Amino acid sequence: MNATIDRAGRLVVPKPVREAAHLHPGTQVRFRVLDGRVEIEPVPMAVRFERSGTMIVAVAQTEGAIVTTEEIEQTLAEIRTERWSDQHSE
Repeated sequence: MNATIDRAGRLVVPKPVREAAHLHPGTQVRFRVLDGRVEIEPVPMAVRFERSGTMIVAVAQTEGAIVTTEEIEQTLAEIRTERWSDQHSE
């Protein structure tokens, strides 16, 4: 995918890239230049851990994008697929 930087230096990240990287409006990103490449990555969200009943959960310290149920289910499916592949490739 290609994009063009405008005169003000702005760049529109194509929607499929934003979706694949889980970038939402308001997501802070970090830029790095490595070996002539420009890398863009989300800035990790600051969290604190709290007890919720018998579980410990991470609570965001700053407001950010809301993670949808669909995104959670997709992430869990990817983790399960990866673990299954790891277990069956040995």
